[in-house]
Amino acid sequence: MQPTIDAFLTVLAEHPDDPHVLYEVGGSYDTAGDEETAAGYYERALAAGLDGDALRRCLLQYGSTLRNLDRFDESLAVLERAREGFPGSPSVRVWHALSLHAAGRSDAAVAELMELTADEIRTPDLLRYEAALRGNAEYLREVDAAR
Repeated sequence: MQPTIDAFLTVLAEHPDDPHVLYEVGGSYDTAGDEETAAGYYERALAAGLDGDALRRCLLQYGSTLRNLDRFDESLAVLERAREGFPGSPSVRVWHALSLHAAGRSDAAVAELMELTADEIRTPDLLRYEAALRGNAEYLREVDAAR
């Protein structure tokens, strides 16, 4: 990844406040496994006003990076922001569930995935059990909330 990082850093030197460039630099460090450096660039991209689908991707990747750094509460906060801003994004919901699981909230994680399944997999086989999927998801959310 170093050639990619170097190329993005060259572009960043020419456009130091461009949120899209900051995001791409963060992504390149993230891919290289340098999550701590990536997090800083993601934060800068968000502060610089990243928007649109790049904002969704940045929030997802930043939330994932924070999870990898064992910063679970921050990860969940970022991914909840992503869920609020992009409620129709299945990828955000999956990564939110993964962070819930990593934070020791497996009941909430399974609930998230069950609801995602009910919302996104619209096959006759699953539609037959949609009410049960949603009911079990709600039950698991209540178990999580009670903890």
